[in-house]
Amino acid sequence: MNKKIINFIATIVVAFIFSQFLSWWSVMLAAFLIAFLIPLKKAAVFIVPFLSVALLWIVQSWILSSTNDYILAKKIAILLPLGGNPFVLMLVTGIIGGLAAGIAAVFGKQCQILFGNKSK
Repeated sequence: MNKKIINFIATIVVAFIFSQFLSWWSVMLAAFLIAFLIPLKKAAVFIVPFLSVALLWIVQSWILSSTNDYILAKKIAILLPLGGNPFVLMLVTGIIGGLAAGIAAVFGKQCQILFGNKSK
């Protein structure tokens, strides 16, 4: 299987497991660990964890909001300049989580290079 797909799936699984026990920053820890263990090249280092965590957070926020008919999401979307649209709020939530994971993954890749095999 392609390293990008493995990284994508592993990031989602580890981020989901960590999010059951830790706070919101657990996605950063998951992205860091997976990028350290399954390194990618070039822009994929940022994009793959970004997309995986963004998808995870969008799906989780949709599941949580759909059970209560988007009541809280609508109120928060009114407070923020989102026009009261809960789906835009879910998209913004995914982007924020994705940015955090992507930056952490880049740091994980840099640490993997730093602590990796020097003879390459």
